[in-house]
Amino acid sequence: MKYFSEFWGELVGTFILVFLGCGAVAVSVLFSSHFGLFQVAAIWGIGVTLAIYATRHLSCAHLNPAVSVAMVTGGRMSIRRLPAYVAAQFAGAFMAAAVLYMLFSASIARYEKGHGIVRGKPASVSTAMIFADFYPNPGAGPAAAVTPLNAFLAESGGTFLLVFLIFALTEGCNLGRPGEPLSPLFIGVTVTVIICIIAPLTQAGLNPARDFSPRIFATLEGWADVAFPAGRYDFLTVYIAGPLSGGIGASLLFTRLLQPLMQKKATEKNCKCD
Repeated sequence: MKYFSEFWGELVGTFILVFLGCGAVAVSVLFSSHFGLFQVAAIWGIGVTLAIYATRHLSCAHLNPAVSVAMVTGGRMSIRRLPAYVAAQFAGAFMAAAVLYMLFSASIARYEKGHGIVRGKPASVSTAMIFADFYPNPGAGPAAAVTPLNAFLAESGGTFLLVFLIFALTEGCNLGRPGEPLSPLFIGVTVTVIICIIAPLTQAGLNPARDFSPRIFATLEGWADVAFPAGRYDFLTVYIAGPLSGGIGASLLFTRLLQPLMQKKATEKNCKCD
């Protein structure tokens, strides 16, 4: 199979990311194990960091279709590799959701029974959020008021910032970036900070694979009318189109404007771009 190592790198890395991140949401919902948004956000960030360290020498450790599309848009990856990357990311996220459900299915059922929740009914969004993203965030309380446009802008803007900083942290001509061994750590910190800001609005998906594959799994396990409400397709614009548009926008801004400026500055200072 062509791009065999890349496929497995993206699959394993995305599995680690989604398992740890959604696992943090699961134990927070079911057991109140985490108090405050920062703890869950930090676990997502640590998950991103560990997943990149674990797989970046198999693939480029994008772990996110929005990042892969942005890399193609910016000329950092051949479009021929894109199908293998995206397929692996969606597969890894689905597998993570399945394993997570195997671990917590009995606890989810007991939680639903104890709270009078019928799976698939509107109230079951409180357990479906373990897998899929929703807006407003079901756990955010009555203060959260989010329109579809607001949600789209939050996901697009959050992904824009994430992808922009990924480009900046990995650009050899950016003389202020941390060393290559530390870049995964700073990318994880970026994810943590972004989640802390936009998760009360949309749960901060930032990743089409992280949202869509677990959403499909949740549908198969009985949350169908909640995960995919009849007649509503705004999850496509918010959690798929939003991150993709944000990533593409960040890629174009960085590669067309800032990267040439960094290259020029490095040349003026007689510095080598690695």
